[in-house]
Amino acid sequence: MTELTGHSFIAGERVVGTSGTTYGINAETGERLEPGYSLLDVDQVATATAAAAEAFPSFSSLEPEKHAAFLESVADRIDALGDELIERTSLETGLTAIRLTGERTRTSNQLRLFAKVVRQGDFRGVRIDPAIPDRTPLPRVDIRQRKVALGPVAVFGASNFPFAFSTAGGDTAAALAAGCPVVFKAHNAHPATSELVGTAIAAAVAEHGLHPGVFSLVYGPGSSVGQALVADPVIQAVGFTGSRSGGLSILATAQSRPVPIPVYAEMSSVNPVFILPGSLEGDVEKLAADYVTSLSASSGQLCTQPGIVFVPRGEAGDRFLAESGRILGTAAGQVMLTPGMARAWREGVDSRAKVAGVELIAAGSDGPGENAPAPVIHGVDASTFLSEDELQEEIFGAASLVVRYDGAADLAAAAARMEGQLTATIHLTETDHEIAAQLLPVLEHRVGRILANGWPTGVEVGHAMVHGGPFPATSDSRTTSVGTLAIERFLRPVAYQNIPDALLPPALRDANPWHLNRRIDGDIQLSEKR
Repeated sequence: MTELTGHSFIAGERVVGTSGTTYGINAETGERLEPGYSLLDVDQVATATAAAAEAFPSFSSLEPEKHAAFLESVADRIDALGDELIERTSLETGLTAIRLTGERTRTSNQLRLFAKVVRQGDFRGVRIDPAIPDRTPLPRVDIRQRKVALGPVAVFGASNFPFAFSTAGGDTAAALAAGCPVVFKAHNAHPATSELVGTAIAAAVAEHGLHPGVFSLVYGPGSSVGQALVADPVIQAVGFTGSRSGGLSILATAQSRPVPIPVYAEMSSVNPVFILPGSLEGDVEKLAADYVTSLSASSGQLCTQPGIVFVPRGEAGDRFLAESGRILGTAAGQVMLTPGMARAWREGVDSRAKVAGVELIAAGSDGPGENAPAPVIHGVDASTFLSEDELQEEIFGAASLVVRYDGAADLAAAAARMEGQLTATIHLTETDHEIAAQLLPVLEHRVGRILANGWPTGVEVGHAMVHGGPFPATSDSRTTSVGTLAIERFLRPVAYQNIPDALLPPALRDANPWHLNRRIDGDIQLSEKR
């Protein structure tokens, strides 16, 4: 068993905070979990950023094989935590062992995938335009380009994904793969989980002889420690997953710095689902069952939960809703991550129910304890939806709004008025292609991922995935927080003009010692040793 100390560690050293103590809470019973976690003050956090700055030169210039081996070691050490990690995280979050085991696998496999990317090296973006001294009327100078790491990155842990978007999750993994040291702000809802995973990362840092400032784990209030991290001049980028208010607060601080920095914040999304008429001519029972599963899984606490579903008026739509209601009626609420989230969910549902024209379609039953509210589906017509902005707001949890529409014009109007989203889904058959063709161009400018005949929950970690979207889904629609493209958030291009070969970084030298694929004079030249 790993000994839980209840303290931050900065550059490999345990540090006792001087700003009070926080405790994890048993999500189901509300009981306090030991140990207490001491909170750092702002000056103590500055020692972590200073250590990250010291680590940056050596870490950002690591040879690819050593860099990749480090990431793989982090993955191996997280897996080696075994049942101890799953059991503690389940206590702190209320999430099931099955869900958490799958999420841990996703997290460690993401690190291994990023290790492959580091070995391959294409993310370095090497471009070489060789000199042409006899070109007329003017010679061309030698220009070489590569992408370099931004510098130390502050990452904020998410509450709903204690592994995949937390200590060693997507933002941390991407920053480390880019060559950026990470100062990680633990989420106070699962402090022991953060310590266990953070210990694995720190051990991998030591195992590979890296500067200990490559990774630090800090505990403290977001209002002070979190803001101090974002404002610290050492920090060069921020990764955040959480509420819109939290993300906007961080973004404001980052933009008000003397030298502003990028903030990659995932904030809110209702992930509209458009059920077109043809799809209701098939297996309506399965369609309804999949809807309820997507809505209620993990108590609906997923960033891609289907918060708004468009269903056509008529008998077929009625059958779909009746079946959805029947299935939901047999479902019990699941324990939410924290008592505060359960309260916020109830407030959101109560507020929605008071909007004129909104009706309750179906509800399940409450689960065990006070933090497991019954999942619900409300309904409204398209005209009311279009006139009430409140109905577009995210309710974080198992609550969904069905919008009944009359035709393609209703769908086009709704899609055009929606805020930026992570996803949009279209259920269709070949008979619906004409309507879908009208929707797709609109959705391309509203979302980061468009699905057909599926449900948005479940995000594949790969090379082509986009988990991002226009504001307020994220603060920067040009990026993704999932998949290998996420690494490029923490890089920037640098050009080297007429620099002697001996002074060039290895990626740009004529001998190509890192055996990278490179674009030379516009043509991709593959490494012979790949």
